[in-house]
Amino acid sequence: MSSCGRHENLSKDNQNIESGISNKVVNIDFLFLDLSVCTRCQDTEGSLDASLESASELLKNIGYEVKVNKIHIETEAQAREQQFESSPTIRINGRDIQMEIKQSHCATCSSLTDGALVDCRLWFYKGREYSAPPEGMIIDAVMSSLYSNKNTIDSDDKNAEGAFDLSDNLVQYFAKKDRLCAATNKLSVSVDCGCEESNCC
Repeated sequence: MSSCGRHENLSKDNQNIESGISNKVVNIDFLFLDLSVCTRCQDTEGSLDASLESASELLKNIGYEVKVNKIHIETEAQAREQQFESSPTIRINGRDIQMEIKQSHCATCSSLTDGALVDCRLWFYKGREYSAPPEGMIIDAVMSSLYSNKNTIDSDDKNAEGAFDLSDNLVQYFAKKDRLCAATNKLSVSVDCGCEESNCC
């Protein structure tokens, strides 16, 4: 390519940035079990929204567009399809922002089931434990993803990781959540079990 051609391309990139036109995309997936009662999922959604609002102008100025996909994991089959390991989860370009998973008992998610003791995710940032990821943790993860050597996970990556095995914690959650729904339907009692109306109560 000639020097003139290179200058023309750079000029177009600069014009795109200055006019707010993004030429690069950051894909963020927020996966969760429940937003109706689970405080950890609710607080994580709030932190994610606030983080992206804080970082939006900077990302726009350097030519990035953020696309957020909020995914309600409603069935065991969906959890397996999404390779869902812990609730809630935030992935940037397919990568979990916290690879090491630690959990503790979640009373609100447990209340959506027929007797399951459900664990939900804990977050760790700069030596401290949180029930929802701090804004700084999410912004750090977003910015780190922009300059990593490989920004997305492809099919070869997933195959290399081996077969996905859904945790007993989530297997029990879905089984006992379905059992509560079935009992609720049988008794014709209006109970909020966290399901979509078309699927359950």
